[in-house]
Amino acid sequence: MNGVYNPLLTCLSVVVAFLASFTALEGAAMLSTVTSSRWRHAWLLGSACAMGIGIWSMHFIGMIALTLPIAVGYDLDVSAASLALAVLAALVALATVSRGTLSARRLLAAGVVMGIGVSGMHYTGMIAMRMSPSIDYDFSRVALSVAIAMGASIAALWLAFHLRDSRRENIVWKRLAAAAIMAFAITGMHYTGMSAATFAEGSRCLGTHKVDANTLAFAVGVASTAVLVGTLWIFGTQASRLSASLDRATRTIRHLGTHDALTDLPNRAYLMLRAKELVQRSARGGGALAVLFVDLDGFKIVNDTLGHKIGDDLLRQAAARISDCARKDDLVARLGGDEFVVVVSGPPGVPRRGQGMRAGADKADVDGMAGDGRETDAATLAESLARQILASLADEFVLAEAIPIRIGASIGIALSKDESTTLDALLSHADCAMYAAKRGGRNTFRRFEDSMSQSTLRSLHIQRDLHVALARKQFDLVFQPKFTVDGKAMTGAEALLRWAHPVLGNVPPLEFIPIAERAGLMIAIGDWVLREICAHLADWEREGLAPMPISMNLSAMQFNLPRIVERIDAIVTAAGVPPERLMFEISESTAMQDVDRTRHVVQALRDRGYAVALDDFGTALSSLGHLHDFRVDQIKIDRAFVNGLDDTSTRSSALLSAVMALARVLGIEVVAEGVETVAQSLKLLALDCDQMQGFLCGSPLADGEFRRAMAGSITGSMAIKN
Repeated sequence: MNGVYNPLLTCLSVVVAFLASFTALEGAAMLSTVTSSRWRHAWLLGSACAMGIGIWSMHFIGMIALTLPIAVGYDLDVSAASLALAVLAALVALATVSRGTLSARRLLAAGVVMGIGVSGMHYTGMIAMRMSPSIDYDFSRVALSVAIAMGASIAALWLAFHLRDSRRENIVWKRLAAAAIMAFAITGMHYTGMSAATFAEGSRCLGTHKVDANTLAFAVGVASTAVLVGTLWIFGTQASRLSASLDRATRTIRHLGTHDALTDLPNRAYLMLRAKELVQRSARGGGALAVLFVDLDGFKIVNDTLGHKIGDDLLRQAAARISDCARKDDLVARLGGDEFVVVVSGPPGVPRRGQGMRAGADKADVDGMAGDGRETDAATLAESLARQILASLADEFVLAEAIPIRIGASIGIALSKDESTTLDALLSHADCAMYAAKRGGRNTFRRFEDSMSQSTLRSLHIQRDLHVALARKQFDLVFQPKFTVDGKAMTGAEALLRWAHPVLGNVPPLEFIPIAERAGLMIAIGDWVLREICAHLADWEREGLAPMPISMNLSAMQFNLPRIVERIDAIVTAAGVPPERLMFEISESTAMQDVDRTRHVVQALRDRGYAVALDDFGTALSSLGHLHDFRVDQIKIDRAFVNGLDDTSTRSSALLSAVMALARVLGIEVVAEGVETVAQSLKLLALDCDQMQGFLCGSPLADGEFRRAMAGSITGSMAIKN
């Protein structure tokens, strides 16, 4: 019994096969983007159902396309079983291609299993016809159809795996072409299997009372098309959503890579990316490019004493104020820490970003910024902006926890000379000018001059070689003696740090110590100084020299270290030196940063047997009442007050008299620093000052000279005589 194929249904079967294949490719791509395990399983099951229904529908439409001269129907139970096989085959396929790798062995095994599943679905569907007598099969063609199913499955798996990445070029067209190849392979398998079937003359379909073939064809066609198109629409929607999410993530990553996370200002990377454009734009506009390098004064103290949370809030507010001062075409960036850069370019008349005029701003500055048709050169514009920033940052900040803070800024300005000037060079020059502003008293600005380069190079040279000096022991100690005011007895000495640089020569402490503080080396240098003092004390004791207390300065960085007392104890104990032989000097400004902590640390040092002195007394304008709070052993009057003793005015004498009277009541020794004249020493003697040190008493002594002084070999080192 021969049948005839309906060309419309045959074409429909090919279309359904194409849709099923394309659904498989899209499903594999979608699964590769899902990271959640729960959602991954849900997507896998849903995609397998859609793909299985598509393949099953294609086969049933192809079977129904064969018109026999008898009525044909299909058993629902067996048809459902064939559908289950199709879904299972699709599940195997998608689970295989959605993995990270696809080895040849896994590809072959999965292709064989899928091919058997598809073939089983096809021949189970044929059984659903319930033909009597049974359908006769040509087993060579059956074997060929199974082989085609396996080959098509392996090809489909390979294509689906390699076309998962939606970012590949022309990926949609490649998937459409692959789907067409897979569709012809699937339909080829089906119609090869159909050609293997022979229906005997007089055959009857026992499934006619189940489901009519035409009804089934219509239902399967509509349902399968709806499912496949609906699934593709879901995939497309999800792909669009994922694509949008990916675009947002890409923009976020790109933004984070070019902007500061704390202030959301452009960072150094963004600044350098736009460097050439900024220079060229400024040159085309006929003006110079100006770079302002802004460094906050006093930020480190706020950050160290009040914590990083407060420090971060201060940086955010400072960034906002600097941005408000800048014009719309200016570029404001944060380089890191408390350093900001403003790149000024474009015509002078561009308005500022901030709304309105800041209270207290100088009107001439605002006119220069906003422009009134007057031509303003880049230098004037940059200086005007610098004044705006300084004035804005000088206003009080109210930070987290309602803490009011005042800081300042040091600003360096550099101007481009022509289009050949690079932004790197301008940043370097502005940095030099900024350090010049700091040396000039802070809270001001400086324009770059060629002479600043030499100063900055020297500072960089010193900073680089400080590490070497510490490692190679290029530092040395000298000892400045302290005497009773009558000059008759040496009472101790202050250890002073010296550095003989192999190239630069003797570098003054006032030059290299601030650099060491900025480089974070003062803690290591302070530890070295204490170890050296302990070594000298141990040597002098072994030589039988009279005990002589030695004092050393604790920098603010050292003093604010957690467990600083335990750190000192460890070094002194390791050297075997009695604590009574050591005195630690703390500057008044350091002590006043945190009065409660200073009180605690001073008491802890004294409890362990160390003496403590308050250095540079009078410079921080602290209340005399803090002398009672700190309970130090000694105060050292700053040389500024001692110098005033040479004047005819009685102001300095009156102040010193008040300090000494209070010190007597509290049992604190008073030492006058910087005594250089006999007149000063006589007035100190009249005021009943305890000790003095300075060039009148002698210059700082090297180790050998100080040993002889302690041994009594040097008795006439003072200029004062009776």
